[in-house]
Amino acid sequence: MSKVEESIEVEVPVRTAYDQWTQFESFPHFMDGVERIEQRTDKMTHWVTKIGGVTKEFEAEITEQIPDERVAWTTLDGEVRQAGVVTFHRLSDTKTKVMLQLDYEPEGLKENVGDKLGVVKRQVTGDLKRFKEFIEDRGRETGAWRGQV
Repeated sequence: MSKVEESIEVEVPVRTAYDQWTQFESFPHFMDGVERIEQRTDKMTHWVTKIGGVTKEFEAEITEQIPDERVAWTTLDGEVRQAGVVTFHRLSDTKTKVMLQLDYEPEGLKENVGDKLGVVKRQVTGDLKRFKEFIEDRGRETGAWRGQV
C-alpha cells in the first residue's frame, strides 16, 4: 500500500468546507480525473474516473462521517483499492485546514511507475488546491449533508 497525506488551508468556516465536501457529486468540478460520482445511499457512492486515458468504475463506502470533523471511506471492489479520510480543523471563524490521508494500492506497471514518480501525490495536491479555489470563489457550499455515519 502507498500513502499520501496532504493538507490545505481554505478561507471559509469549517462548516462550509465540510458541507461542500459532503457534496460528492460536485467532485468533478475540482478533482482532476473524476468524471462522475453518484451518491446511491447515505453510505454508498459509485465513481467513474478517467486517469491517463484509463476509465475505471468502482463503489466506495463511507465508513465514518462526523459533521464538521471527518469523512472516511474505503473502496469495495477489486479494480480500485483505496481507503482514506479527510479531516477538517478550525483555525479561526473564517479559516479551515483540510487534511486528506489516502492509502491506495497501485495496479499494474503503469500505476506502479506513476506511484514511484509521485503522480498520485501531485494529483491530491492539485485536487486540494482546486477545492480551495472552488469553495473560496463561491464563498458558500453548494449543499450539505449533516448526517452521521
